[in-house]
Amino acid sequence: MRFTLVLLILLLVLNACKQQSQPPVKEILKEVTTPKAPVKKVNKHIIPKGNDTINRENTVAFLTAYGKENPETIVLFETRLGNIKIKLYSDTPLHRASFIFLTKVGYFSTTCVHRIVEYFVVQGGNSEHPKTRRYRSKYQSYTIPAEFRSHRKHNYGALAAARDWDNNPTKRSTPFEFYFMQDENGGHHLDGEHTVFGEIIDGFDTLEKIAKEKVGNDEWPIIDVCFKATVLE
Repeated sequence: MRFTLVLLILLLVLNACKQQSQPPVKEILKEVTTPKAPVKKVNKHIIPKGNDTINRENTVAFLTAYGKENPETIVLFETRLGNIKIKLYSDTPLHRASFIFLTKVGYFSTTCVHRIVEYFVVQGGNSEHPKTRRYRSKYQSYTIPAEFRSHRKHNYGALAAARDWDNNPTKRSTPFEFYFMQDENGGHHLDGEHTVFGEIIDGFDTLEKIAKEKVGNDEWPIIDVCFKATVLE
């Protein structure tokens, strides 16, 4: 009897020691059900706001919104022959916004003068550079509704938008190509045909130098006159 009692006490002591060596049940569940979360890599690349998503379908809405956020009107064009400072008109808001947009994203800085007709116009906004083609492809060659204003004429130094004359009954402008009126008498037969949306305010001497450049049969200057375009204010 005494032996049985001692054996029972010994068994109870051993069992108590075993239980103390095991972690509590709650701790076991916690380790199983809440594994350590993996460390996530932080993406430090900052995605810019949708400021370059213009396309054929959202042209007016995009330019209207962009114009409100980017009210600048003065653009500087630097060339190997000198600089031209341009003032854009606020009463042609879609054309102004488009010109500011393409200047800021860098498009015009990939382009050159690609047509010179002395005593008439100096036309720019195109080049053979692959970057120029990529920009045009990216923005889907959108066009801008005409913004004719009775007091905006093709005077000497006027900045106007080029456009396609075929299948274009509403005379929508191309955003990519533009021209300066180099005829001192103006080109008023173009009033109401192309949107005038700005003018040269400094650099008429540069315009005249460009107009005297030698051109090939395609009216493209033999030596490129390329632009570096910057929005000033």
